[in-house]
Amino acid sequence: QVQLVESGGGLVQPGGSLRLSCAASGSIGSISAMGWYRQAPGKQREPVAGITTYGTTNYADSVKGRFTISRDNAKNTVYLQMNSLKPEDTAVYYCDADMTAGDRYWGQGTQVTVSS
Repeated sequence: QVQLVESGGGLVQPGGSLRLSCAASGSIGSISAMGWYRQAPGKQREPVAGITTYGTTNYADSVKGRFTISRDNAKNTVYLQMNSLKPEDTAVYYCDADMTAGDRYWGQGTQVTVSS
């Protein structure tokens, strides 16, 4: 099993930047991919960015060119660098780990609020 702990959320003004971190522990060797999802009030949880163990990345159209997902294998940590933030980016952001067997693990979430 995998445990995920997110950090780095907070309040930022439009156009600002934040970097989210997700530290993983447990069965790290069984992770096939990790990613970030977000959920705004009254909306479904949606994928934001993902990265495989090989380093392949993908992004939601709404964040392409603004967000960057990266990893530090030595620290078992995945990051989400968020630039040019918009009010519509406001949501709880969740870290996700996808296992080779198909199971999925979630972090507790971290709040990101973009407002003047």
